Amino acid sequence: MPDPSSLYAVLIDADNVSSSHAEAILKEITQFGEPALRRVYGDWSTGHLAGWKKTAAELGLVQRQLPSNTTGKNATDIGLVIDAMDILHSGRFDGFVLVSSDSDFTALASRIREQGLAVIGIGEAKTPVSLRNTCNRFVLIENIAEEDAPQTGKRKPTEAVPLIRRAMDAVDQESDWVGLGAIGQKLVADNPDFDPRTYGKKKLSDLVGSLKLFELRRGSGNHMEVRRKD
Repeated sequence: MPDPSSLYAVLIDADNVSSSHAEAILKEITQFGEPALRRVYGDWSTGHLAGWKKTAAELGLVQRQLPSNTTGKNATDIGLVIDAMDILHSGRFDGFVLVSSDSDFTALASRIREQGLAVIGIGEAKTPVSLRNTCNRFVLIENIAEEDAPQTGKRKPTEAVPLIRRAMDAVDQESDWVGLGAIGQKLVADNPDFDPRTYGKKKLSDLVGSLKLFELRRGSGNHMEVRRKD
C-alpha cells in the first residue's frame, strides 16, 4: 500500500481524537502517501476544541465548522460523511485516511472500499473491531505517539506468535524459509490493525527476531527470510 505518489484525503474527527497527536498522525500518514487534503471536523464555536484550533492553524489543517444544532457528535459524523462522499466522487484521490475511534464510520469505510479506494484508519485502542477490520490498514494512535511518551498497554511479543504462524502457513513456499515481506503482507491483509509497535518493536524483523520460535536470515537479494525452529 505505501506509495509516495498516492494522494490521500485525510478527515479528522476532532470530537474523537486529541489534538496532541495531530503532528504524529500526519507524519505516520506520509509513510503511505501524500496527505493532500487535510480537514478536521467539529463545532469550533465551543471551547472544548480550543486545542484543535491552535493545532489546525500550525499544521495547515482546514477547519470544517459543524454547529451542534442537535447532538454535537452526530453533527460531526454526518458532516464528515457528506464531505467524504463528495470527495470520493471527485475522483481526485487514491485513498482516504479516517482519523477517529468511532464505529459510526464503519459504513463509510466500507463504501469507500467498494469504490476501489484504499482506507487507512487511525484511532485509539478503544476503536471497535468492526471499524478496524473494514479498513485496509488500521493504525493505533498509541503506537505513533511521541517516542518519549510512556509505553503503556504494550502486548507481549509472544502474543504475536499465532498470527505469524498462520501468515507463514498461508504463504506459498518451496522450502522451510519464507520471505519476511510476504509474511508482513499477509499479516496486514488478515489483521488490518497488526503493527509490530503494538508488541513493543519498531519493525517486523525486530519482533520475529525476539521470538525464540523463529530463525531469521538474509536470503537471495539480501531479503530477510524466516523459518520455524519447531
